[in-house]
Amino acid sequence: MNRYKNLNPLLLVCLILILSTALVAGGCAEEPAPEPEEEAVEEEVEEVEEEPEEELIDDTITLATTTSTYDSGLLDFLNPIFAEQTGLEVEVISQGTGAALETGKRGDADVLLVHDRASELELVEEGYFVDRYDVMYNDFIFVGPEEDPAGVKDADKALEALNLIADSESTFVSRGDDSGTHRMEERLWEDAGIDPAGEDWYLSIGQGMGDTLTMANEELGYAMTDRGTYVAMRDNLELVIVLEGDPVLFNQYGVMAVNPDEHPHVKYDYALMYIEFLMSDEGQELINSYTVDDEVLFFPGYGLE
Repeated sequence: MNRYKNLNPLLLVCLILILSTALVAGGCAEEPAPEPEEEAVEEEVEEVEEEPEEELIDDTITLATTTSTYDSGLLDFLNPIFAEQTGLEVEVISQGTGAALETGKRGDADVLLVHDRASELELVEEGYFVDRYDVMYNDFIFVGPEEDPAGVKDADKALEALNLIADSESTFVSRGDDSGTHRMEERLWEDAGIDPAGEDWYLSIGQGMGDTLTMANEELGYAMTDRGTYVAMRDNLELVIVLEGDPVLFNQYGVMAVNPDEHPHVKYDYALMYIEFLMSDEGQELINSYTVDDEVLFFPGYGLE
């Protein structure tokens, strides 16, 4: 039997309405919103492009230079660093500055490192060389036996020293090789008003600085030398410095390239690389850092007149 049979009709209608409303409300209830999915975070990996290593040049460059840069050991210090940075091996022709200049004029070298500034500038003017710079300097000194028979230690000037040597007819050994050192010596003799050629006490041997110092040591004579070569050889010599410090003994070195317009076969671009290496801050610091027995042999000379 229907349990709602005895209910008041009006009450029954109300009950039906209430039940219907509840059912509608339940059916329309909003479902809980789904939780938002976590967005996938893509890691952005920055690709770091590695700089390609600079390719080294597998070639050679020919340097004509005075014996002092070679005998002092400076080039044995500098050139391997240049080769490591560039791949260019430096083939060295070591000779007097005069001979080195002739080598360059013939186009038998790519770059020169020499020390006869007046001649260098003249040859640049004539078109044989280009891109010349004052790269470093040191000085010339007079050396002789400790006994100093000519009394050169009492002199203050180079011209006075030469007069003392000539007056006492003390042995003097000259390079006699048309080098920068020999050219300077010849100018000093001329300024002193003395022509030593042919004198028994004057030995002109036509050799490099190292051989000249060796002979002066054997003959217990005097010689004029660049400081760098003397310091490098000092331990094997009995010669001592008898005169130094005269401003006329200033010794400037220059670096320059053979003119490619005169000799198209020369490696001009490589020559510029070598010049730039010597003239760079690093190159100048390397020159200044080279020592023998804790003594600096060459001083950076970029821009000096």
